[in-house]
Amino acid sequence: MYSQKRPQNTKTIMTAIIECVPNISEGKNKTKIQKLLTAINNTPNTKLLHHTSDPDHNRTVITFIGKEESVFHAAYNLAKTATEILDLSQHHGIHPRFGVVDVIPFIPLRNITAKELVPLVHQFGDKISQLNIAPYFYEQAATNNQHKNLATLRKHLSETTIIKHNPQFGASCIAVRKPLIAFNINLKSQDLNIAKEIATAIRPSNGGLQEVKSLGLFLSSKNCTQISMNLTDYTITPPQQVFKAIEKLAQKHQIEILESELIGMIPSEIVDTNFAKNLHIKNFTTSQILNITTLTLN
Repeated sequence: MYSQKRPQNTKTIMTAIIECVPNISEGKNKTKIQKLLTAINNTPNTKLLHHTSDPDHNRTVITFIGKEESVFHAAYNLAKTATEILDLSQHHGIHPRFGVVDVIPFIPLRNITAKELVPLVHQFGDKISQLNIAPYFYEQAATNNQHKNLATLRKHLSETTIIKHNPQFGASCIAVRKPLIAFNINLKSQDLNIAKEIATAIRPSNGGLQEVKSLGLFLSSKNCTQISMNLTDYTITPPQQVFKAIEKLAQKHQIEILESELIGMIPSEIVDTNFAKNLHIKNFTTSQILNITTLTLN
């Protein structure tokens, strides 16, 4: 199903390993979250690496890997399960979302290129459209250059009637992209205006940090504000640099950093000595370190 004729070279002789990091619009109901994880675990030739659920965002970020066809079967099984147990019209959370399976990025890790992955991702989009989920493509899978940036695509979706016509399942934004780091910093403050000001200041469009996407949010469960970020190229702007920049901006308002959160996995090459301690990352474990060279499906 998910295949194309690729040139026979060293890469294609070896097994392709693809990472998938779906973001699901459910972060509170543990029973439903477990059903979603089971849909992946029950798919052969895939491996669930990590998941993070947040009640304020009401969102779960899942990381799994699989062989070339298997990773798409698992993602489809996940989406199908989501349509059976989730309803976007009943969803409440502080994170922007347009679908029960809000984003589904695929990342080529080994023995497959982004160019080779794109047509497979388009086939996957056609498949989940049969579940009454509207597929939209961004980053390297974009079919419309104006939608290449996820933020631009979200703006487009907010201006369309897709949710009105499909209020239960909505849309899925599907991508082929490089690995990114989802990194949040919580502030010892309840002032949302300050959080939004800092989030705006660090964006590249405002002369801030390159390859950083950011939002200022309020976490009712912790009674504090958060700078929620995606570091889309950690080789250009690593989390250490982001932490220092936000710490400096917060100090101007006489605010301290409460803690940081790493959502999902982080590439091994970015983890230095005292990484978690220096960045005040709570609940960090070595299971969140992704080492591509030693990764296996066993």
